[in-house]
Amino acid sequence: MPPDSLRLRRLRGTEGMRAILNETTVDPSDFIAPVFVRYGSGLVEPIAALPGVNRYSVDKVAGYAARLSDAGIRAMLLFGIPEAKDELGTQAYAADGIVPSAIREVKRAVPSMLVMADVCLCEYTSHGHCGVTRDGQVDNDETLPLLGKAAVAYANAGADVVAPSAMMDFQVRALRGALDQNRLQRTLVMGYSAKFSSSFYGPFREAAGSAPSFGDRKGYQMPPGNGREALREIESDLDEGADLVMVKPALPYLDVISRARARFDAPIAAYNVSGEYAMLKAAGSRGWIDEKAAALEVLTSIKRAGADLIITYFAEEAAGWLRGSR
Repeated sequence: MPPDSLRLRRLRGTEGMRAILNETTVDPSDFIAPVFVRYGSGLVEPIAALPGVNRYSVDKVAGYAARLSDAGIRAMLLFGIPEAKDELGTQAYAADGIVPSAIREVKRAVPSMLVMADVCLCEYTSHGHCGVTRDGQVDNDETLPLLGKAAVAYANAGADVVAPSAMMDFQVRALRGALDQNRLQRTLVMGYSAKFSSSFYGPFREAAGSAPSFGDRKGYQMPPGNGREALREIESDLDEGADLVMVKPALPYLDVISRARARFDAPIAAYNVSGEYAMLKAAGSRGWIDEKAAALEVLTSIKRAGADLIITYFAEEAAGWLRGSR
């Protein structure tokens, strides 16, 4: 065809043409809703840094799960906020802890909901680091058995997926081994495989009370510039038995999602993290952007890059927008 005959605008000239030729679609079933659970009763506690997101007491979390299910969202990712913290984060792996209690409540009320449980110690340790500390450093190998114990506690409570986020070497292997030893072979492991040391986690740390009391997490989370290393981390997690892998955050690392999609056939999740959400909320509240259009554009970009699943604080709201447009 002669170059002057190629008019690509013909492909997008009408709403109907744009719809049938749309390459990337986002659906509520693509979303995983992050959910914060805490002790207490009758509590739906707004989080100032995350407008529209709440902390739920265990007796309220099932109602929220039902609402998500009604919106077409099939999965939620639980984060626990304990009553007490200690050096070893013992409440992270207590069988009657906050996360197992929430899992049981959700599974009782909404059996079809896929419940994923974050596996880390940062919310539960008095120092806020993701593992056991020795002489001011996180001890990788001493942390692994505790992560395994937490995974077993969550799986026994009914979790469908456990998701180690501590960025310890061999954390996926530790969880898979602990689950299999306890006859929990059906529980999936989703590795936070390429989790970067990012400036976009601030609102989450306020929501979960998980900021480190000293130092930072650069010794175990990934440097932002290292895309090749991210692929090595993903490959390592798959070799250790991960069923799903994750890139976190999503927006600054769309290239990593795309490269991972090209290289690996495993399901890929991407975490549209708290800072990414808060930026759009802040700009939208000031009228600087159209929040709905921007959020859906962001979610579409994450899907287009290659993510199969998107963990996002926009989950319920975006599901409503998508359903309203049909």
